[in-house]
Amino acid sequence: MTPSELAHKLDLAGLHPPGILTLSITGACNLACCHCWVKAGETSSASHVPAETVLRLVEEFAAIGGDGIRITGGEPLSNPDWLNILQRACSLGFTTVILQTNAMLLKDTHVAALRELDFPGLTIQISLDGVLPRTHDLVRGEGAFSGALRGIELLSQVGLAPRIAIFLTEMRHNLDEIPELLDFADRMGLGSVSTGSMVLCGRASETSLVAPPRAEQYLSLLERYDHDARFREQYEKLGTVAALEWRKGDAVCRECCTFIENPYLTPTGRLYPCLMCHTDEYSVTGVFEKGLGAAFAEGVPLWSSLHRISRNRPDEIPECQDCSEKASCAGGCMGRAWGSCGNLLAADDRCQVRRAIEEAKTTTPNPSLSRRGA
Repeated sequence: MTPSELAHKLDLAGLHPPGILTLSITGACNLACCHCWVKAGETSSASHVPAETVLRLVEEFAAIGGDGIRITGGEPLSNPDWLNILQRACSLGFTTVILQTNAMLLKDTHVAALRELDFPGLTIQISLDGVLPRTHDLVRGEGAFSGALRGIELLSQVGLAPRIAIFLTEMRHNLDEIPELLDFADRMGLGSVSTGSMVLCGRASETSLVAPPRAEQYLSLLERYDHDARFREQYEKLGTVAALEWRKGDAVCRECCTFIENPYLTPTGRLYPCLMCHTDEYSVTGVFEKGLGAAFAEGVPLWSSLHRISRNRPDEIPECQDCSEKASCAGGCMGRAWGSCGNLLAADDRCQVRRAIEEAKTTTPNPSLSRRGA
């Protein structure tokens, strides 16, 4: 199937063309984070995808018109071919190439090679779950914080600080550190800080060490944004936190899910329509043998059905029926709903947080929150 034929097939089904492919090049990891969705590093999933397979898939995704590649794992740096894969991806005309890493395995030779890439679309996304060792290490293990900082420093020393995008998983024990994390990123000259709340699936569903934040913690964060000028300035410069964007008027959902824009390919060759929506029923297997074009074509009937489910969610979810935000929220993220409770027709796990924020918007409106467009 040619790229134009695939695009036509997707269009007829009402599906968006694939934009950024998240490609897991290994199931191995040097850590065993207690909130990991995919339980990376466990023996059953710890193999690397052969370099020739990954390179073929990356080249095929470029050929069918993909906008970018997100290289992930596991820990992608545990795959000995990661740099070769990244270099090839940066040479294929993609708009963006993202490397997701915990930064602990970075070496001087690696950062020198990254500097030589000279690719303007390169982002190095580093997981940093707090500004204190005890906060980060609670999730990732002793020494993970110092290892991440060392990686950030190595990249900064060769001028790559602006390429670094910090990602924090929002949890009950670390949400209050977001302002300090923004301050750290600003002082270091890093490119951005974004966050996403923990989903109770994978290892997160099996641990008592961490938990999602409470609604009142988000309200405290909003209050600090209102009254702390430095935090507000640094957030506008570097930050993306869903709760703050909701408060400022960003719709949680526009019409329905655009999941096919962000497909996810596992290290076992299973293609999901979205990084967030790990539903085996709506996945395509054997992608390493079939190729991406054939896999996308095979997935169209499945994903068209999923698209219809997404459109119907606001009318099917009980919690949505008496909610003033039904039209804009539509029950939140369908993938998060599946991950947290195994039901595509459930409200996602942030429903109570959104309700609290909407109530706060009504009772304590603040014009400063509309300064930056969503």
